Amino acid sequence: MGLGVVLALALAAPAARAGLYSSGERLAPPPSRWAGFLLDHRLLRDAAAEKPAGLPPSPLRAEYQSAAAKLEAAAKARPPSADEAADLGALYVRLGQPDKAVAVLRPAARAHPDHFRVAANLGTAWQLAGDLDQAAAALEEAVRLAPENLKRYEEYHLKLVRLRQKEGKAARVPDAPDALFGPKLPDDAPAIVQHLALTLPGDGRVLWLAAEVADARGDPRTAAALLDGCVTTYKMTGPHLLARRRATRAAADELAKQKDHDRHRDTIGAKSARPLVRRFDVSALPPVSADRPNPAPWGLLAETALGGKDGPAFPDRLTRLDGKPVVLTGFVQPTEDAGGFLLLEFPVGCWFCETPDPTGIVRVELELGAAATKPGLVRVTGTLRLNRTDPEDFPVRVTGGRVGEPE
Repeated sequence: MGLGVVLALALAAPAARAGLYSSGERLAPPPSRWAGFLLDHRLLRDAAAEKPAGLPPSPLRAEYQSAAAKLEAAAKARPPSADEAADLGALYVRLGQPDKAVAVLRPAARAHPDHFRVAANLGTAWQLAGDLDQAAAALEEAVRLAPENLKRYEEYHLKLVRLRQKEGKAARVPDAPDALFGPKLPDDAPAIVQHLALTLPGDGRVLWLAAEVADARGDPRTAAALLDGCVTTYKMTGPHLLARRRATRAAADELAKQKDHDRHRDTIGAKSARPLVRRFDVSALPPVSADRPNPAPWGLLAETALGGKDGPAFPDRLTRLDGKPVVLTGFVQPTEDAGGFLLLEFPVGCWFCETPDPTGIVRVELELGAAATKPGLVRVTGTLRLNRTDPEDFPVRVTGGRVGEPE
């Protein structure tokens, strides 16, 4: 795959808050491109697991654990403020600990009855803890307290919970997406469904609804990829879902035969490339060495700014690694070149729907005599080379690459 296709997905966007409300988690204006949404949706889902199946530990999980530990330590010295309680509750939710979130947020809601983030986060925590009655009550308060730019999201979250209240036990084994929208989708349906999916990344039924929104907006390929995720990741196998998966896959195959199929690449008017706005902290990395492999985390690569008239703007740490030995872990994507491959931060099932940003791809050129590498998670060592001049190549490559088992 050439860089030109990938670069089309790299957009800059100002930060804004949405989703589960935490002062340390910033999101770009919704909706995001489906490819970027899927990457960050996976990051948030994996953050709730000790070690995601078949993947390295989530980098977000370590960040959330560290932030939670600091707030826990502060709470031992004095009662937490409303903002601190909201943040700690949100972190517990992200870490897959909704009961702990409720234990923090419930007294905070009593002490601070007019604090929006406390109410909204408590509603999410109650929902994930399995108490929809309490979730609805908290979300009613969140709707009342929400600022205008967030009120609509809270209204739809409350509607989602109320729909599932009415379904009762049937909501646990659904064979239909949530009837959140009427027959005519509102213009902001993509933003709303992405908001809900990022708030509830472990909820496969919300992802099903996202697939239906994508399909209704004329993008069956994204819809098919999302439904694939419902089956493979969430183990949803209801007959209606499987029928929709077959139908969207057939429509996607037909679309691929059309000459103008690329016009379906963005049918939602995306305002950002990815929802999560992140800054990588280099302070935990060791000093740059000229004679031993230096870690090159994907978060560091993602700090590269693309699209400037003078080429990529690499962060200082990455610039200092140019020409030095590095080590990084990722997933092999074979290419036609037997002497190398692409290394990805995450495996890609559908290149149309899940195309990584260029900063999430490294071209690896193997050392002479190295055998071809099979797809899978690997550890790569070699020499880092930054590309400042060739717009048709990827920003980062590794030469003299050697492949080993991930640690």
